Amino acid sequence: MTGAEVAAILGLAPLEREGGLYRQTYADAHSAAIYFLLVAPDFSALHRLDAPEVYHHYAGDPARMLLLHPGGRVEEPVLGPGIRDGQRPQFTVPAGVWQGSATVGAWSLLGCTTAPGFRWEGFELGCSADLRAGWPGAAARIAELTRS
Repeated sequence: MTGAEVAAILGLAPLEREGGLYRQTYADAHSAAIYFLLVAPDFSALHRLDAPEVYHHYAGDPARMLLLHPGGRVEEPVLGPGIRDGQRPQFTVPAGVWQGSATVGAWSLLGCTTAPGFRWEGFELGCSADLRAGWPGAAARIAELTRS
């Protein structure tokens, strides 16, 4: 399958500001879940939420994340089926941690669950210059995963 076929079958639409394609599959007063598709060369721009977010890998190629933790720690988990290779099918990003991701191949179908549910008021898009100043060791990856 191609990323375009996956998007058509699942009824995905562009995710403004962040990038990627999505469709909300569940929402109530306590949590929300989406399908999230990354098709190369698009990416999920660095952003942070005021709630934890659990990522799930469903299909396609692995996706490489970049997490910028308060205090300068950098983490680059890979979501995918290659457990022996260090990939994980699920990963939780704590609230307040900058996060971005990109497929390492043609496309990656992920799921994202937040609890409490996602609110645009709790979303902040990262600025490349500010993030590079705070995490200079990750400057190259920050440049790859920011739009400003």
